[in-house]
Amino acid sequence: MTATLPGHRTMNPCPVWERKSGRVYLFFICVRDHVTERQQIVSGRNAARLCFIFSQDAGCSWSEVRDLTEEVIGPEMKHWATFAVGPGHGIQLQSGRLIVPAYTYYIPYRLFCFRLPCKARPHSLMIYSDDLGVTWHHGRLIRPMVTVECEVAEVIGKAGHPVLYCSARTPNRRRAEAVSTDHGECFQRSALSQQLCEPPHGCQGSVVSFRPMEIAHECQDPGGKDAPVGEQSPPLDSSLRLEQETGTLSESWLLYSHPTNKKRRVDLGIYLNQAPLGAPCWSRPWILHCGPCGYSDMAAVDEKGLFGCLFECGIKRECEQIAFRLFTDREILSHVQGELHQP
Repeated sequence: MTATLPGHRTMNPCPVWERKSGRVYLFFICVRDHVTERQQIVSGRNAARLCFIFSQDAGCSWSEVRDLTEEVIGPEMKHWATFAVGPGHGIQLQSGRLIVPAYTYYIPYRLFCFRLPCKARPHSLMIYSDDLGVTWHHGRLIRPMVTVECEVAEVIGKAGHPVLYCSARTPNRRRAEAVSTDHGECFQRSALSQQLCEPPHGCQGSVVSFRPMEIAHECQDPGGKDAPVGEQSPPLDSSLRLEQETGTLSESWLLYSHPTNKKRRVDLGIYLNQAPLGAPCWSRPWILHCGPCGYSDMAAVDEKGLFGCLFECGIKRECEQIAFRLFTDREILSHVQGELHQP
């Protein structure tokens, strides 16, 4: 089985796992051979197709390719100069909705039925399914700012209300952040982060959420006594302890991976946000890789605080090899403890 369409090349893989069935959907785009993204943007004529395959046996075998372009985009295609999913991963929300992050170069209007590709601007959006992957739809564009490749994570507040957080690439030297309270249909509060920088032209980054309370639970033995000091996680910052005691701290924390240098793609960092629903409060980065680096994708491996990060890196250039690194929540806390900063 080949994940492609005849006369097309495959790009931008983006997997999403459906918990109930155990099915893994692998989304990607198929772009007509010899047609570049720039050619599509300049001409206003899309050459990409939205496709996926799925596996029900943990990747041992895969389905045939399904082309979703007409189902998901349909008549809107006249406004899409081109588009892509990922690259990175999608997620399944608590509600069961499957989310695949995407972006399109959108042409807002025409002049006397003629396309105006010079007006095309990239905007992120979500592709989603509410019936376990049977049918798919797309949400609204994240506007008005220019956003490209993005990833999302579901954050649960103390009251139990879920919020979808989006981190998107921009060419504006700052990362874009937005939140959705309707499961990704529409995003509000989009703004440039004052704490997360982008190199020139930007770079893809990854974001995942996890529940931190398990760390505290593991610091006690079955009898309720504190574990030995050497086995405890680093203590929380005093201001965060106060937030936790007053019930304002989020039940979910965020991790974000991205090159940390403002001028070029070097030094891949892991950032921690212990209060993603409050004022911006990203930690200083823990450098996972020193030297040239590029795209990355993180995953929470299990519920015991283990994470994996797949990333591009090299000695002279960022695309010399693909590396993988496992790390724990304890490692993250030990590196960023005491370095949380406010804008």
